[in-house]
This record gives sequence, structure tokens and C-alpha cells, in this order.
Amino acid sequence: MKRLLLFFVAVLTLAGTASANNWWENYPPDNRNVVLTSTNLPIVWIEVGGNIIDRDERITARMKIIHNGDGTLNYADTVAHPNQTIDYEGYVALRYRGNSTFSNGDKKPYSFRPLDKPLEEGGEKKKVNILGMGKDNNWALLAPYSDKSMIRDLLAFEVSRPWMEYTPQGRFCELFLDGTYYGVYILSEVVSKGKHRLNLDDPGEANDELTGGYLMEVDRPDGATHTSSYHPVNHMGTPYNDRYITFQFQSPDYEDLTLEQIKYITRRINSMENVLWNYRPAGDTNYEEQIDVLNFIDYQIAMELGHNVDGYRLSGKFFKRRDSEDPRFKMVLWDMNLAYGNADYYQAWRTDTWTYKSNVTMYNYGEQQLIPFWWYKLNTSSEYTAALKSRWAQYRRSNLREDRLMATVDSLTSELNSHGAIRRNTQAWPRWGEYVWPNYYIAENYKDEITWLKQWLHDRIAWMDEQLEFDPYAFIRGDVNEDREINIGDVTSLIDYMLSGNASNINIDAADCDQNGEINIGDVSRLIDYLLRGSW
Repeated sequence: MKRLLLFFVAVLTLAGTASANNWWENYPPDNRNVVLTSTNLPIVWIEVGGNIIDRDERITARMKIIHNGDGTLNYADTVAHPNQTIDYEGYVALRYRGNSTFSNGDKKPYSFRPLDKPLEEGGEKKKVNILGMGKDNNWALLAPYSDKSMIRDLLAFEVSRPWMEYTPQGRFCELFLDGTYYGVYILSEVVSKGKHRLNLDDPGEANDELTGGYLMEVDRPDGATHTSSYHPVNHMGTPYNDRYITFQFQSPDYEDLTLEQIKYITRRINSMENVLWNYRPAGDTNYEEQIDVLNFIDYQIAMELGHNVDGYRLSGKFFKRRDSEDPRFKMVLWDMNLAYGNADYYQAWRTDTWTYKSNVTMYNYGEQQLIPFWWYKLNTSSEYTAALKSRWAQYRRSNLREDRLMATVDSLTSELNSHGAIRRNTQAWPRWGEYVWPNYYIAENYKDEITWLKQWLHDRIAWMDEQLEFDPYAFIRGDVNEDREINIGDVTSLIDYMLSGNASNINIDAADCDQNGEINIGDVSRLIDYLLRGSW
């Protein structure tokens, strides 16, 4: 009866709309006849036998992944090409995932868990190593749809990976559902506990075991949540008393937590927030004891570089280990598909404002989920902002050097372009020249989209350089070989100079690492010490 009622509601609501809205057909693409012969991307087949995929309840599906290795083609015709490498084949528990990505996109994302046998036969989840990302039982198929570049999530992951303790991995793939080509997806890790992800112990009932590990998330008040004792604030620190900060229990699930564990983790969140709320620039509040400051800075840089409209306030994942390991809270990067100028609301498309100061704009538009006050408070600390500027300089001399950032963009787009994946996805979902929520820029083709994205990144970096007082052309102590970064190559160049006396290939001023006016073994020691510690 429920299914029948939903059917009639859907017919009345969706009459005359495109086939992509047909939930009873599992939201097929506009063009169901796209042909894939060969591709450089892994091929994922999902078979549900015509059963309807649900958003809440998982259903049994069969999955098969062909991946013959990087640099090798994969073929959709497995009869003509019988000896291909099967990366995974078996049952999975499948459902839709996502909030706005599900509700506002024709192309739907999925969550799946590998199973030892069908759910109907009592199937249990099992850990599987998929596409070289390590064994786990919790995976996602992200559906780049509103992000027409298709690279925003992976771009954010790649540029942040060298700095943060954990950043998810993901791989482009091409997906078939019940034999129909559904386009380019990202088969991704989910931010969760696991040996190859956040390697957190399960919390116990007492003593040190009670103190970790927990994975939480700043997000909407969906399901079981904890509400902060404090409110979001505006750019002057004044609270919005009719808005609230809510935390979702991610791992363990709320249903699996004991009363003592719930009391403990909510008490620790309250303690952290008490310290941050009461921080005064002239005071002696030690917020460093509550949060991993460098981790929070790295997270802020990722959010701000992308000017992420969902940054800080949605999918704001954070975790805590046991006190004996590390008592401080740390952040994890996730959900960047609306970043890098992709959104047309709350001025997210701009390159010349701070995301963490966006509460005024969002409040004026009636947004309920605002940015936690944490970020306003931290950025009133001279110690924090000094460390932020120093960290930005380190980023800008390495993987956020503009030529390297653009090379990362080129590498990701080349992967999608080299064997026609973008062309096939466009055939399935023809959206160029059309507004897709919440696009700010409406590109006419893929090349146009990437050109615009690169210009946006260039402008954003230039503005952040100015705000964080970084001159990309300034003298860099320790950059002996003048390649605009400091690494082991500078040590080699310095030693070569000391042995040969040939200064033609080095910067003499930069080689004086201890700045005593001489170049000797002391400079080598100082340079190696910098490489180990990250500061002079």
C-alpha cells in the first residue's frame, strides 16, 4: 500500500518531467543508450534486478569492478575481453546517500557495504580492498553533477593530503546500473573509523578507554544530535540567539553508545567550547589543550581556499582519540563539491571574502545552520593568525604553489578527458549551457568550465596571499637552488657548493641558513633541522 501511494504521489508530482526524475526506474540518465567500449577508468557494474533503490533502507545488489591497472584500458565487453582484472565482485548492501546532492541532483550518489551473502540470507558486511584504497566495509559512489568540472572533491583531497592526518581517497570510475550507463562517478572512502582510515579505538566504559575514540560531525539537527550550549556569532562576535550549533554522532552510532559514553563525549565538546567561548586575546585561556591547532589551521586553509559554502557548518567532521594518545579534537576534510566558486548563493562564488565570516550573509537569507563560533574566536588570537600565515606560506611553497595546483587540475581533468569519459557523461547527462543548482558560472563545455575554475583559483590565491601577507616572489631562506620550495634538493645543492665552491647554480643569500654571514656546515645542519621540524 505504501509503495502504491508513493507511486501515485510521484506520478502527480512529476508528470511531464524528464526521465531522470523517475524514482521507480532508479533515476536513469536522459540518454539510456550511451555506449562504452573502452576506458582508462575503472568500470563499476551494479545489478539490482529492477528493484527500487531506497534512501534509508539498504537493498541487496551485485557489484563487479573491472580495473586492469593504471595506464591500462578497461573494456565493457567482458566476453570479447575475458581475462580482465576483477577488482571486486560480490554482493553489496546499497542505498542512496547525500542531502542536497541527492535532493537537488538528477544524478544520484550511493552508499554501499560489501556483503558475504545477500541481506535476505542474513548477509553480514565484510571488509574489502577496493581500487587499492585499503580494506574497509563503508564506501561511497559520489555523483559529480552540480560540479560540472567533476574534480572539486578530489582536488581538495589531493592538495590537503600531505598536511592533514587523514584525508579520504577517491577514484574516478564509470558506472552501469542494471545495464544502463549512468556516467562518471567517484568511488570514495567514507570518513569513518578503520585501520586504513581513522584508526580509532572503540570507546570503553571507564578510565582511559572511555575517552576515545569518537567521530562527530557539525551538521543539521537530523536524527540523534547534541546541541551546543553556545550560539553562532556574527563578524563582531555577537551571538545569533535564535540559531543553534548541532553535532551528529557518527561513530560509534548513537544507538551503539552507552549512556556513559554519550555523557563523556558531550562533556568534552562542552569543555572545548567553553574554552573557546571564553578566549580573550589578553587572557590566558589555553585552547591549544583542547584542539590540535595545526590541524584546525590546515582545515581552515582547505575551507578558505575553496571558499566552501558548506564549510565549517555542514559535514564538519571531527574526532577525538583516547587521552593517552592525544586528548585534542581534530578536523577531517569532506564535502567540497560546492567549493571553488561553484555556488551562486551566500556569495560563495566570490574570491575576496573569508568563508568563516559568512554568518551575516547567511543569517540575512534565513539560513538555519550557521558557522560555529569557534572560527571567529580562533581568528581573534594573534598566535593563531600568526601560525595561519606561517602555514599558508608553507603550503604556497609546496603543493599550493600555483603551477603545482594547476598541474593537479590538469592531471585530474586529463584522466577524465583522455579516453572519452567526459564525452560519455555528457551524452548521458547533457547539461552544458544550462543552470544546474547551484552553479554560479554556467559553462558552455568542459574546457570552458576548467578555464573558469583555473582563473577563479588564481584570483582566490592572490587575494589570500595579500590577506595572509605572503609574497610568492620574496626571498626564501633555505631555497638554495631557487626552485621556490625547500626540500632535500637544497641540502644537496648546499653540500655541492661547499665541496666545489661553484656558486653559479645557487642563491648565496638563501644558502646562509643560520644567517650568520657565513656558509658552512652549520647551514647544512640548520637546513636539515628545518626540513624535520618545519620551522626555523
